[in-house]
Amino acid sequence: MRSGGGKGMRKRRILRVVLISIGTGILVLVGLFAVAWALTPIPDTTQKQATAQGSVIYYRDGKSVLARQGVDRRRVDLAQVPKHVRDAVIAAENRSFYDDAGVSLKGTARAVWSTVTGQQLQGGSTITQQLVRNYYSGLSQERSVTRKFKEILIAMKVDQSKSKDWVLEQYLNTIYFGRGANGVQSAARAYFGKDVEELSVAEGAYLAAVIQQPSRFADPKGSDLAAARARWRSVIDAMGQTGALTPQQAAAETFPELRVPKKPFELKGQAQYMLEQVTAELNRRGYTDEDINSGGLKIVTTFDKKLMQAAQRAVDDVLPDNTPKKVRTGLAAVDPGTGEVVAFYGGRPSQSQYYDSAFSAKVMAGSTFKPYTLAAALDNGFDLSTRVDGNSPLRVASAAQAIPNDGDRSYGQINLVSATQNSVNTAFVDLGQKVGLDKVAKTAEAAGIPAAQLEKQKSAASFPLGVSSVSAVQNASGFSTFANKGVHMEAHVVRSVTDAEGHKEVVKPASTRVVSEQAAADTTFAMQQVVKYGTGTAARLYDRPVAGKTGTTDDSRSVWFNGFTPQLAVAVNMFRDDNATVSIPGYGTQFGGQLPAQIWRAFMTEAMAGKPVEEFPEPSEFGWSSGYSQPERGMGGPDRTYPRPGNQDDWDSPEPGTGPPPSSGPPATQGPRGDGPPEEQEEEPSPSDLDLPAQPSLQEEDTVDDGRDRQERQPAR
Repeated sequence: MRSGGGKGMRKRRILRVVLISIGTGILVLVGLFAVAWALTPIPDTTQKQATAQGSVIYYRDGKSVLARQGVDRRRVDLAQVPKHVRDAVIAAENRSFYDDAGVSLKGTARAVWSTVTGQQLQGGSTITQQLVRNYYSGLSQERSVTRKFKEILIAMKVDQSKSKDWVLEQYLNTIYFGRGANGVQSAARAYFGKDVEELSVAEGAYLAAVIQQPSRFADPKGSDLAAARARWRSVIDAMGQTGALTPQQAAAETFPELRVPKKPFELKGQAQYMLEQVTAELNRRGYTDEDINSGGLKIVTTFDKKLMQAAQRAVDDVLPDNTPKKVRTGLAAVDPGTGEVVAFYGGRPSQSQYYDSAFSAKVMAGSTFKPYTLAAALDNGFDLSTRVDGNSPLRVASAAQAIPNDGDRSYGQINLVSATQNSVNTAFVDLGQKVGLDKVAKTAEAAGIPAAQLEKQKSAASFPLGVSSVSAVQNASGFSTFANKGVHMEAHVVRSVTDAEGHKEVVKPASTRVVSEQAAADTTFAMQQVVKYGTGTAARLYDRPVAGKTGTTDDSRSVWFNGFTPQLAVAVNMFRDDNATVSIPGYGTQFGGQLPAQIWRAFMTEAMAGKPVEEFPEPSEFGWSSGYSQPERGMGGPDRTYPRPGNQDDWDSPEPGTGPPPSSGPPATQGPRGDGPPEEQEEEPSPSDLDLPAQPSLQEEDTVDDGRDRQERQPAR
């Protein structure tokens, strides 16, 4: 008996120890859990990729997509997601979602065991756990018991502090669905070409099925398609089991037709140049690349889709097929009243590996710079009847050698209208000396030409002749000043930016009064004569007045035509990669009044179609009293008084004996080398004629190193 009693007592003592040990262990675990709970807050930051939204860049209409940048995700509210889509996701991923505490003990135990034993990490995570892992910073996809335990704690805390609908909304906007689509809205567009609100039951079920294996089910074929169908059917059946669908509804559903996957968004033609300029301007305005790629911005540009196409057509239609590959063409169109760059042509993509011909390439302005000199003079006490020295050559004290006119032709003492119409070099050098080169530089800078591009040449006597290098956009922007009555609007390519929260920032360009309204009107009047009677007749538009200026540098290394109507300012230039003469087989050496003027006319004919005809302001009254007379033309012709603007017959009638303007092909008067009348062959003096050091010629191998700005190194002509 005693022996039996002793054994019973020992058993009770052992049981007591075991119970105490178990209790102690439980208390320790509870304590540890409490400590871990206290030390594991919900992270206050999210993973950038979890909430990142790509930006969409539009043409100026705000509807036509130009480009997409960054992560393909468009956030939607949970209310925008149909109930059957939500039910499908819950049935596929976490049927107890609305009832559990944010974790699945069974699934978590299985995942922990597989991690401890070194087996492949298995599923079992709830929607809340998946959200925590993909949404919050500090968890990522690390495979460890510590990470899993931390995930569980945070999931439980999120479940306590956030509503189930909040969790589901973040999950649907965070999860990756394949095809590059992040979030259910982008997935709906990628798989079915529609917004999430429009998804059918079958389509919603397929997106739920994709979550498990997004890469495999993105574009399934063969055995993958069979697996995708099986997975889709299991989701439909699960919706029947959860009551989301009746058995009859579940049985009636058929596998949806998947949209053919789209290739990644590719930029073609001029679009890459547009994107580069938009990105650069956004950076200047304080938007980082991260903002652009993940900030969900809606960016509306200034580019008009139809005018962009018109610019491409104008160049393609006018330039002959045998144009040498090294010949580049740039075109830029600016709205004078807003400064918006509405269109441009940056060159053939195969040609422009390093820079575009409209924004980035900078070549000598040639005689297109003379209107800045004219405007500076007219704004500083001179008038159109002012006489300047048009004789050749002209000696200036500050210049080592005399400066000649083209062909060494002398014009005598001529007024500023005649000087502009005939692009007389010596007249503008004389005018620059009279008004002061500092004032010329100040006017050009105020009109949008960067000071750095003028600095090296602005003290040279030849400065008014366009020895500084400018881009097509800068020159179009500068001429827009005259069209806008002397006020320069900052050139820009972004109209507005709307962030992911809907806050819209409208770009407000800087406005600068460059010259007086009357000085602008008089400058414009002089340039109208260039198009009517001078070197730019190939740019005439017969339904409306045009003002403009040709430009041809020494040896035709760069050739220009800049012109405008009151509604639009456009610059066209041509130059070569290797700084050689711009020559086209069958068309010969080019001048500004030839192919550049014809490209300008082709573009403006389309751009102005249907637009109201607007007249330029009248020039100063003193012009009529002093009687500007037309100088003798290169092909002969009597002197005559200029017609007063406003008489439509005078605007449209060509100078007697000149005939119609050239067509888009080579002028009939040209020979094999395109030799036109003398006034079309304006050339600026070579470096030996100017008080400027000669610069090294541009070599083709320099292009890799200097890229965008290499054209600035060409010799000053």
